[in-house]
Amino acid sequence: MGAKSKVKRREKGEVRLELPPSFEAELSGFLAWVQLEKGLAKNTVQSYENDLIQCAQHLHSQGVSGWQAVELVNLSKWLASMSEDEYAVASLARKLSAVRMLAKYLVGEGIMTEDFTELLPNPKKRRRLPDCLTIEEMERFLSAPDLTRPLGKRDRALFELMYGSGLRVSEICMLPMTSVDCEEGYARVYGKGSKERIVPVGKHAATAIRNYLHGGRPQLVKEGTGGELFLSIRGKAISRKMVWVLVKDYARKAGIEKNLSPHGLRHSFATHLLMGGADIRAVQEMLGHADIGTTQVYTQVEVERLLDEHANFHPMAQKSD
Repeated sequence: MGAKSKVKRREKGEVRLELPPSFEAELSGFLAWVQLEKGLAKNTVQSYENDLIQCAQHLHSQGVSGWQAVELVNLSKWLASMSEDEYAVASLARKLSAVRMLAKYLVGEGIMTEDFTELLPNPKKRRRLPDCLTIEEMERFLSAPDLTRPLGKRDRALFELMYGSGLRVSEICMLPMTSVDCEEGYARVYGKGSKERIVPVGKHAATAIRNYLHGGRPQLVKEGTGGELFLSIRGKAISRKMVWVLVKDYARKAGIEKNLSPHGLRHSFATHLLMGGADIRAVQEMLGHADIGTTQVYTQVEVERLLDEHANFHPMAQKSD
């Protein structure tokens, strides 16, 4: 495979890139090495070639004479230019991986004495949370089930507990009746890694669960029904897929345009608690997060919301200099 080949297609658009001659010799040796010595697949080698030609083209435009003249600032500008073009973080990481492997090859071959990628940080993928409902939207959603029907009682209790206690969909599907104590206001939940945690059961959820246990669940029991709290129409434990379908269906009935999912109820639980001033450590414990950093994502969401509110409504924020 020759390093002079052109990039057939960029991930964005149809731009063709030529390899600057001053970058050719080292790249040709590298491509032969990864294919013959490392045994990488043809498609992988082709991807490396495309990414490195693109990198070389941008370096050349900065006045860099060849791979041996590359500095950290040059690569930073290259990555920044692609970020501005709205490349996916995964694409940026892949391109940077190709450059890192090339640098290690050049150092290993004695062509360079230092790895010019050593201090270059990996692109950070911003965690995107599922859509979070406002409190008003949540009230509409929770009111959507028809409480005159057994399935409506089940669905109301299901959603009240998921939102009120921040449960994962897998946790609520397998939750035994015996794990919920409506009188004391708590439930024992087995989360990831079979770790047990205690979660609060609020008054609204407790009332909905009692109504379901007296006027909903008995109608769903069939021969062979187990001890799970929430049952399907066939008398089996409700499935994760069915919960997804129910959440989507009731969100539509409630006139909610956001892309709500079962996980979105859990995110709404955490966000609303923090909005109300709850301690982040308490929220971490209720969610069953092993790492506080996972929970801190919600604080960032709330900070961004407050900044947006300030920018949109504060008179001085809208005033130009």
